[in-house]
Amino acid sequence: MQLTEFTFEGLRRRPDIEAPNLFASDASDRLILDEASSALAGADGRRVVVMGDRYGALTLGSAFGHGLSGIRVHQDVLTGELALAENADAVGLSDVYESLPLGESLLTDAGVVLLQLPRSLAELDEIADAIARYAADDVVVYAGGRVKHLSLAMNEVLRRYFGRVSATHARQKSRVLVATDRVLPTDALPYPKLTANAELGLTIAAHGGAFSGTALDIGTRFLLTFLDRIDPAARTAIDLGCGTGILAAALAASRPELTVIATDQSAAAVESARATMVANKLSDRVTVLRDNGLSRQPDGSADVIVCNPPFHVGSSVHTGVALSLFRDAARVLRPGGQLFTVFNSHLAYQPELRRLVGSTQVLGQNQKFTVTVSTKAERRD
Repeated sequence: MQLTEFTFEGLRRRPDIEAPNLFASDASDRLILDEASSALAGADGRRVVVMGDRYGALTLGSAFGHGLSGIRVHQDVLTGELALAENADAVGLSDVYESLPLGESLLTDAGVVLLQLPRSLAELDEIADAIARYAADDVVVYAGGRVKHLSLAMNEVLRRYFGRVSATHARQKSRVLVATDRVLPTDALPYPKLTANAELGLTIAAHGGAFSGTALDIGTRFLLTFLDRIDPAARTAIDLGCGTGILAAALAASRPELTVIATDQSAAAVESARATMVANKLSDRVTVLRDNGLSRQPDGSADVIVCNPPFHVGSSVHTGVALSLFRDAARVLRPGGQLFTVFNSHLAYQPELRRLVGSTQVLGQNQKFTVTVSTKAERRD
């Protein structure tokens, strides 16, 4: 494909949610690239690693601005991977990078790491741990973000793994942390972390980027109390947006007749859920998939779906992801199938659930959360 001009403004978010208040790049992408410019100039692209690139600004900006190829990329969110692929194809740069999981293949001999700082300190800890384990001794990390999302605790996490951490001057409400002199602490333990939960009778495994870590979040706890309302005749169940896989594991453990699928677009969530199933000897009962919603599931194939949907798109409050999940659930449920959903009560999703799925009943409500069951209408011949 012929190379065309790359611009930040030309980046698209699709297949992620697109809206006037949601952007494919911001000033922190530009600042990271500017601060790393001297390190990228003349660099061997095979020693450049990009992590947390939301839609391709860092990867394509590096490739186009410095003529690099062989860049290794890790994006936790599948829609980010798909958006990068579309954006790369649009400017003729599809062959300049390779997407890889977090780990040794991504980071071996890495000399320059460009990182969009995650919001979670646990996720940053796992990223820093992996860089310290596998990257070259001379690796330099350029980790940036919007000032409003940064904290001094991020510096402390990086200082655990790097002898020198310094902050650049802020520009356009963005800042970059530069980390060098990697060191792996002697007490560093590999991920995922494991915690036995006596309340559930399950062991929960979590990578750093998994929502709620090894804890049982209160929304999931509330939803669990209503799973006895699942149709006794159900034989196929999906945990949609599975996180660490708690709901899938609970369903498989309590209902041995169920075939269970757990799906999430986060790589950290999927690896956590797989580890949760291994820890509880449920791997033969639960299939864990990385997917954008339920794109890999056929129409009318599930008897029951359980979902604790997010209400953020990145750092922005937005209902688009939840509504997209509800649409997927409506398509994949068989007629008469059930969707169990928990959400913050102020979001009042009931009208949308009725419109998209079918008859919706409130099963429980407290000051913070609402649990509903929606039943897909039977076919009328």
